[in-house]
Order: sequence, then structure tokens, then C-alpha cells
Amino acid sequence: MRLPFRLPLFVPAGLAVALFLAGCSSDNMGEQPAFYTNLAQTGKPVDAAAAAAMLSEYRTGRGLSPVTLDPALNQIAQEQANAMAKANKLSHEVGGRNFITRMKASGYNARAAVENVGAGYHTLAEAFSGWRDSPSHNKNMLAPGMTRMGIATANAPRSKYKVYWALVLAEPDAAPR
Repeated sequence: MRLPFRLPLFVPAGLAVALFLAGCSSDNMGEQPAFYTNLAQTGKPVDAAAAAAMLSEYRTGRGLSPVTLDPALNQIAQEQANAMAKANKLSHEVGGRNFITRMKASGYNARAAVENVGAGYHTLAEAFSGWRDSPSHNKNMLAPGMTRMGIATANAPRSKYKVYWALVLAEPDAAPR
């Protein structure tokens, strides 16, 4: 039997089967999985739930905790993606504010936090693969203790990159500071 789409090598078998079965339902006929949606063409934002599922599967397959979406981290990621798109620049320090400064300014209480940024990836699968294949970005995705995440994209149709990405992972601090 031939699959109607080709799965990237990084998709674990369990996730691959679940995605295939979901793709076979009558509600999804003709639609491709969210991680293959070309955001540069559709102008849609990244499917954060699909990203959380993909990253959680990747982390748990390596003995780490899964991650859940956090609205505050989604907002931090969205602000960074928007800032990069507006400046047409891939950087952790757009507008002179680095990640630590932005986290503190947000009021998010984290024991630890990391950020991946990217540009030019048109699909979630491309962004995930790019980050996985980069030692420093992969280290962030596999950082121990991270249980929350936020992810966002900003479309910039006139830029050479078209889509800017920001991923924030955090280990919330249970004790108030």
C-alpha cells in the first residue's frame, strides 16, 4: 500500500501511524497533515498543537518529559516572530532586546528557558528538521526539565524568508520570586 504522502525520517513510528490514520478519516480526505502545510502559501500561522505533539513525541522518545502549550509562551514567541518579520531579520536580539530581557519583561516565572528562532522554513516539518539537524537548536529542543512551550510564526510575503519562526521552551518555577 502506498501512503498518500511521504513522512520525514524524524517522525516516530507511533506518530506516523496516528497521522496516517487521521489522514484517512472522511473529515480529512484531501487534506495533508498540519506539519506539511505551506505557511508561506497559505499565510496561516503554525498549528501549535501539532508542533507540541511533534516535539513531545521527539522528547519522550529520548526519555525526556513531554511539553504542553503555554499561552504566555505562545505570546512571547509570537512577539519575537513578529519583530523578526517586521525587521526582516533573523535574530534573537531584534530591536536590541535579547531573550533573557524579553522573558523578564514578560513576567513569566521560569526556572529555565530556551529559544529557537528560524526563517525560511515554510512548513512545520521543515522547521523541526532544521532545528533537529542544528546541534545548538537540537540541544534546546532536548533540554531536560522543559515542560511548557510556545511556538509562533509571522508571515512576511515580501521578504526573502517569507516565514519567521520562534519556539520557546520553559521549565516553570513553582515558587514565586
